[in-house]
Amino acid sequence: MVRNLSILWISPIGFSYLKSSMTKVHLVDGTYELFRSHYGQPPRIAPDGMPVSAVRGLIQTLLSMLKMNQTTHIAVAFDSEVESFRNEIFPQYKDGSSTPEELKMQFLLAERAVSALGIVCWPMREFEADDALGSAATKYSQDSSVEKVVICSPDKDLTQVVSGKKVVCLDRRRNQILDEDGVKNKFGVFPRSIPDYLGLMGDTSDGIPGIPKWGAKSSSTLLARYNSIDQIPSDYRLWDVTVRSAASLSLSLEGHREDAALYKNLATLRLDVPILETVSDLEWKGAHPVMFPQLCTEIGMENLSRQPSKWISGHD
Repeated sequence: MVRNLSILWISPIGFSYLKSSMTKVHLVDGTYELFRSHYGQPPRIAPDGMPVSAVRGLIQTLLSMLKMNQTTHIAVAFDSEVESFRNEIFPQYKDGSSTPEELKMQFLLAERAVSALGIVCWPMREFEADDALGSAATKYSQDSSVEKVVICSPDKDLTQVVSGKKVVCLDRRRNQILDEDGVKNKFGVFPRSIPDYLGLMGDTSDGIPGIPKWGAKSSSTLLARYNSIDQIPSDYRLWDVTVRSAASLSLSLEGHREDAALYKNLATLRLDVPILETVSDLEWKGAHPVMFPQLCTEIGMENLSRQPSKWISGHD
């Protein structure tokens, strides 16, 4: 006897189509990539005498992503002006004074390179690149066509916008992906508490000093219990978690509550950066067939001009 069973069957082709219909957005921290390339590659000079090692590394990184990771939708953000609104709030905030001059010279060229590759570029001036990446991740994660937003950066600041498994951070150098549980496992707190975590322990890369005596362990232990600095009881005898030197930590925090609030504010990403591009605008359609080869010739790296896997306007 054959029973009349309602079975939903999807052919392998149909299943593949359903999988590919969801978009994965890659958001790249261009500033980090330039720094990494500058310090990780031998010096290279263009025919006109311009240092170009950082730009070369950035181009190679992006080409690698576009070939190996099946990246379809991508954008890159840069700190085109090192100082931002945070320097007005806290003059000791990072101001780029430690950035080598030969690296600073390459930022405009890097923006040109990204555009010549046919990739959306966000040069930041009033805001920071992290603000743009956080704003974009928040915006695109709300699009029903997006399966995942991958923020390509190891920066701790950016983990505050990680959400479930839909918005993740990727450290390409270590091949490490942090989803929401991954952030908790690595830092001891969930993404929403990362600004508080950095406000307490500080962030030397951004010039945030943190609160005296507070380190990663004490910060994560208290924030795992109380979520935010404001919720940590002012009397350590009311703390219901165990931490070493509790009395000393409490005394330090109570003497620096205003500082802690300021540092948390500095570490909190602005998620209102105007990101005008839609998800479809981020689709990579290929490198520019004229601009990219010209740029490669300009920097003395003609071999890179043959590397893109496709070209816009149907040039393959």
